[in-house]
Amino acid sequence: MGQPVNVGVVGCGAISAQYFQTIDRLPQLRLVAVADLDLDRAREAVRPYAGVDVLSVAELMADPRVDVVLNLTVPAAHAEVALQAIAAGKDVYCEKPLAATAADAARVLEAAAAARVRVGCAPDTVLGTGTQTARNAIDDGLIGKPIAATATMMTPGHERWHPNPDFYYVPGGGPLLDMGPYYISSLVTLLGPVASVIGAASRTRPKRTIGSGPRQGEEIPVLVDTHVTGVLVHASGALSTLVMSFDGVATKAPNIEVHGEKGSLVVPDPNRFDGPVLISGADGWRELPESAGYVGAGRGVGLLDFAATPVDQNVGQELRAGGSLAFHVLDVMESLLAAAGSGTAVTVTSTCERPRPVALHPSVS
Repeated sequence: MGQPVNVGVVGCGAISAQYFQTIDRLPQLRLVAVADLDLDRAREAVRPYAGVDVLSVAELMADPRVDVVLNLTVPAAHAEVALQAIAAGKDVYCEKPLAATAADAARVLEAAAAARVRVGCAPDTVLGTGTQTARNAIDDGLIGKPIAATATMMTPGHERWHPNPDFYYVPGGGPLLDMGPYYISSLVTLLGPVASVIGAASRTRPKRTIGSGPRQGEEIPVLVDTHVTGVLVHASGALSTLVMSFDGVATKAPNIEVHGEKGSLVVPDPNRFDGPVLISGADGWRELPESAGYVGAGRGVGLLDFAATPVDQNVGQELRAGGSLAFHVLDVMESLLAAAGSGTAVTVTSTCERPRPVALHPSVS
């Protein structure tokens, strides 16, 4: 790859530490600058990493060293920051979702195409050995033609542990927009794009109580649905049943199951990079060996894949954790909420390529 790709980060909140740790151990990437509305928070976040500049957002965008802007702001700011990076002629890689709305996400992709820069987006957990080993099993025909899948996420809500959980309960948040990108990105990776959806949604209470940190005990309003369920009709004909909830307490349901004509798979938590993949057979369930994906991956490995993907027009490839996938996933989620509101099926107007598989290899090389 030659010289490392220089990364500038906007947003030094809770998730940034995981990205910094991954970038620090990948020789293909180099963290050169960070920016945050709270400069003290930014300085503290990069204190373990020598030589990283703390800048204003405008200074970071203008810094000629920065090759790609890693956008770790809250969802409501994703589009604004991405558009600033694109206007500065820089590639951008965004935390999920790509934007708070599909309309804003479309503006980002249109601006990037006009500026001839690239857009990547989390989740990159789908590049790990968990989802990729399951993908490899499907591609190898181990379960026959896929028929259906189930995806379940059940938690009482992030206000129990997050010191500033407000954004989880305003438009752009909620269990579907927060956790749905992990599950739907995995389902699209496994089964291909979604053509239509039906759904229903509810919320159990109008306020939530912060459970930790300096604001412990403070109540915050709930402005979004906190339990969403639906059926995704994939273009392939497979049907995925989705349950995303901040209202339930716990579940023993597998995070994801995929059922085919010859067998079934249990796919590990899509919020993680690895985990056991189980397959049913004549002798019951057995664990499959890791056969695909980045081994030992952490948040930020999508940036590695981003940097390693050819950009020359003659050999260019669609990013695995790219803008078109992220836009389709966001469109699916918005369509599901629209279906829940109307009580009718909604056609998903966007589509995307099923992301290319990842061969089995270490994330550090």
